[in-house]
Amino acid sequence: MDTRQEDTGRADENREGIRQMAVRQVDTREYVSVLREIAEEGKVVPMLIAGSSMSPFLCHNRDYIYFTRPEKELRRGDMVFYRRDSGQYVMHRIYKVKPEGYYMVGDAQTQIEGPLRREQIFALIVQVKRKGKVIRPGDFWWEFFEHVWIRIVPARRAVTALYSFFKGKRR
Repeated sequence: MDTRQEDTGRADENREGIRQMAVRQVDTREYVSVLREIAEEGKVVPMLIAGSSMSPFLCHNRDYIYFTRPEKELRRGDMVFYRRDSGQYVMHRIYKVKPEGYYMVGDAQTQIEGPLRREQIFALIVQVKRKGKVIRPGDFWWEFFEHVWIRIVPARRAVTALYSFFKGKRR
């Protein structure tokens, strides 16, 4: 029995005879809202990172996040996906939890955002794929960024500059 399915997507052949799928651009809010619905059903959803606010842990167009609805109490260091009042979707780390709400910061940032209401947070990141390797809670880099990096927000620029300086010296 032949189980192959015919490709129903529009494909064109280039000059070398290689089939290329047509690319369709989708509005980010529309795309993330669909992923959000899937996550709210309790499923784990993968998504390619866009943006640099979570650098150096996660890099734009290289790394993936895997998220689902939060099933635990959210705490400092958790990476969460939320929607700003403006409608923009953002994935950052919880910097602080206070009675008035949640305060957020990206790993590449020093400015704290908040307070956010709990209902704005719709997903918890449960694992990432960084440089092709899956990283989960308990792994060294996950724990470093969740427990150490989150505590040195004011010193991040200096630490990053020192790292870049010494990395350049090794070459």
